[in-house]
Amino acid sequence: MNPACTHIIDDDEAIRDALEWLFKTRGVPCRSWASAEAFLADWRGDWRGCIVLDIRMQGMSGLECFDELLARGCQLPVIFITGHGDVPMAVAALKKGAFHFIEKPFNDHDLVDLVEKALATDDERLRAAASRETIEARLATLTQREREVMELILEGKYNKVIADDLSISMRTVEAHRSRIFEKMEVRSAVELAQLLTTLRT
Repeated sequence: MNPACTHIIDDDEAIRDALEWLFKTRGVPCRSWASAEAFLADWRGDWRGCIVLDIRMQGMSGLECFDELLARGCQLPVIFITGHGDVPMAVAALKKGAFHFIEKPFNDHDLVDLVEKALATDDERLRAAASRETIEARLATLTQREREVMELILEGKYNKVIADDLSISMRTVEAHRSRIFEKMEVRSAVELAQLLTTLRT
């Protein structure tokens, strides 16, 4: 997996250099691009971290770059750098899912704080995705009958009712319940319900 990185996109070389220096002195790994086009040409879907994006640039604007990233399925948090007159555009970007925006001139500490929050958000997203994959892998080990029993367990039905509904013995239900708990790595119906809630959030 690629290490987390702050991706800086700004057509002003002085700002790029200043941001790279700022982040590196704070221990935040970063890379920079001089244009949205250059960044998109290099973009890879497995990148981690966050994006610091100037809203106004020569050629493709920050907003256009953001729209293209959304179209490509990018889920990295995006922080827009804006001028005073660009606030309405930044607000529109927030409504589309941007992480935050910060106005020029900005306080270095405020920007680093935003970036650290964005990096933490992306890390949490990846952890949640890994958790969902683990749960889905466990579900894939269940037989069709075990899935049927599990659904009835989640409905809160007792073993006797499940046995009647599926026309099987209570002992068979108990055996299925035991295997379901073992495969899903839970100890109770409550834990099972809590685990599966992860897939729905």
